[in-house]
Amino acid sequence: MNTYNISLIKGDGIGVEIVDEAVKVLNAVATKCDFKLEYNEYLMGGIAIDETGHPLPQQTVDGVLNSDACLFGAIGGEKWDSLPRELKPETGLLKFREALGVYANLRPAIVYDELTNASTLKPEVIEGCDIMVVRELIGGIYFGEPRENNGKTAFNTMVYSKPEIVRIGRQAFELAQKRDKRLCSVDKSNVLEVSQLWRATMIELSEDYPDVELTHMYVDNAAMQLVRNPKQFDVIVTGNIFGDILSDTASMVVGSIGLLPSASSGDKTSVYEPIHGSAPDIAGLGIANPIATIESAAMMLKYSLGEEEASIIIQDAIKDVLKDGYRTKDLSAFDAKEVLDTQAMGDIITQYALRD
Repeated sequence: MNTYNISLIKGDGIGVEIVDEAVKVLNAVATKCDFKLEYNEYLMGGIAIDETGHPLPQQTVDGVLNSDACLFGAIGGEKWDSLPRELKPETGLLKFREALGVYANLRPAIVYDELTNASTLKPEVIEGCDIMVVRELIGGIYFGEPRENNGKTAFNTMVYSKPEIVRIGRQAFELAQKRDKRLCSVDKSNVLEVSQLWRATMIELSEDYPDVELTHMYVDNAAMQLVRNPKQFDVIVTGNIFGDILSDTASMVVGSIGLLPSASSGDKTSVYEPIHGSAPDIAGLGIANPIATIESAAMMLKYSLGEEEASIIIQDAIKDVLKDGYRTKDLSAFDAKEVLDTQAMGDIITQYALRD
């Protein structure tokens, strides 16, 4: 029996609730597929500030680096918004990603047949939509130096080196090879020198992947096209800030940000998390949608642990649960047979995953 060491970071707000439901489903499929999961829990974000005075304890970094993979919930909230930037939960998250070297953020946006009416777009526009956004995660304007805010003038610096672009580009091209062999690189090369280097590097890389059709699009047009005709995209590769914005746009194509998982990978380890935030306004109310976190756990099984059968079982269980009309509050207006709270949704997905 294979045994895997999983680090858990539940974080703040709804993070605790959604991670608990994902663990419940993981334990069920582990039993069904005859492997074992061992968990170690670590602190990050607001709760880490409250307990240790710092948003990212070194113990958390070390623990995650020594695990097979990390399942992460969400961090942050108004409680910590007034802290200095270096102590904010979000700063801890950026330092966490940098310390782990997780430079490739994979964000799938798949429209479930049962939820085509959950999107504000017409069903015929989104039916069959299956997009993968590949976002560079530890470079660009979020990490660029110098940066300053002196109360009168503020600035941030967008920086990418060619090696950084090459490594994320190769991830995207190789992923495109396994899908529909179409890759759209998104930049703003008409006005940004950084994007000019990005585009030139992607064109250069494309020579190594002649089976992949490479296209280019400015980020403003890409945002418009995601809403106008999302099915034209298969794999999108872009920088940190553009990927952040475009993947959230894609969530509205799908219908709810509570449905979108993500994987962040590098040479050392990988982190799996929903793309939504900690939603402190609904924390403890039992109405958070755990599906994105459960989907993230399924990605972890596939990409980090090699337990593809278990991953498929979870994905099929989610599809069947939605097909049978079970919804959380965020999706309650869309063909709901029964509206479930967070824990009940985790329970029903677990039950479906355990069916023969």
